[in-house]
Amino acid sequence: MTTDPLGPGAIIGILGGGQLGRMLSVAAARLGFETHIYDPDPAAPAAKVAASHTAASYEDKAAITAFAKAVDVVTFEFENIPTSALDAIEALTPIHPNRTALATSQDRLVEKDFLTGLGLTCAPYADIETAGHLAQILPIFGGGILKTRRFGYDGKGQLRLGPDDDPSDAWDQMQGTAVILEGLVPFTCEISVIAARGQDGSIACYDPGENVHKDGILHTTTLPAKIPARLRSDAVLAAAQILNALDYVGVLGVELFVTPQGLVVNEIAPRVHNSGHWTQNGCAIDQFEQHIRAVVGWPLGDGTRQSDVTMENLIGDDIDRLKDLAKDGSAIHLYGKSEARPGRKMGHVNRISKS
Repeated sequence: MTTDPLGPGAIIGILGGGQLGRMLSVAAARLGFETHIYDPDPAAPAAKVAASHTAASYEDKAAITAFAKAVDVVTFEFENIPTSALDAIEALTPIHPNRTALATSQDRLVEKDFLTGLGLTCAPYADIETAGHLAQILPIFGGGILKTRRFGYDGKGQLRLGPDDDPSDAWDQMQGTAVILEGLVPFTCEISVIAARGQDGSIACYDPGENVHKDGILHTTTLPAKIPARLRSDAVLAAAQILNALDYVGVLGVELFVTPQGLVVNEIAPRVHNSGHWTQNGCAIDQFEQHIRAVVGWPLGDGTRQSDVTMENLIGDDIDRLKDLAKDGSAIHLYGKSEARPGRKMGHVNRISKS
């Protein structure tokens, strides 16, 4: 649905108050917009840079309704938003990206069915209903990764299984949660494409970045990715195909494996994405401004990469390296979190070199 573009002074509601919401708020402020954060945490990082903050449960219908009435458009920085909250908002205020995109990404089985339905290649997958079913499928796949269908991120809710591992034990560890088994993909590297689609259907894609993970969490994203030009084109075309199929508005992250046979789509994220943080120092228009432009109905900006970049996440005690990072010329982005914990994203740095 295309609506009249919003002008400076309009209020953008953001569901979720983590670091992505924080950086969206900063980008919105640069363009003259105000943001209103909805997050149950009174100390949410995004609330510290936003004009307003509602600290209430997502199940609080009165608070959600008041929030929706107070803003001109709503977007989100994470996927796991209760349906009841979206129902209340949608009756009052436009939501971008749309409900279909959110529902597709919230369930790994729905997401895989959607991607393969577009003719894109995914790893072999199966909806696992019982321990006995897992025992049947696991040898066929030659092992795999057992994942919760919903609410998994940064390696959480996942078990890596070999063909001889005990399926009953794996099933018990999932504690009755709906799960999917994904076959292992022998890949040379993982890449991601950050892509945007405007309300007018225009599309802008950033260069693919090459990702390295540690302990299931993104460690670095490096541009340019060391892949052939044809695979860069294939990755961008796949992202555009997904955006159009979802009638998407906003920024989308698409993760892909590079294999000798071509690209395998791993997953999609209907929001700004950790692997797109490099755009803050590598492009004139970063992913956060691009998302704001899209949801308010403005034309998309130029996302041409101007430099070679390596983005590194600062996880937990990595924040103790801050003085050294400040000396080496890195562009530092911190998230305003007071306590460093293992596995917690505290910030990131971008290291720039001329393209």
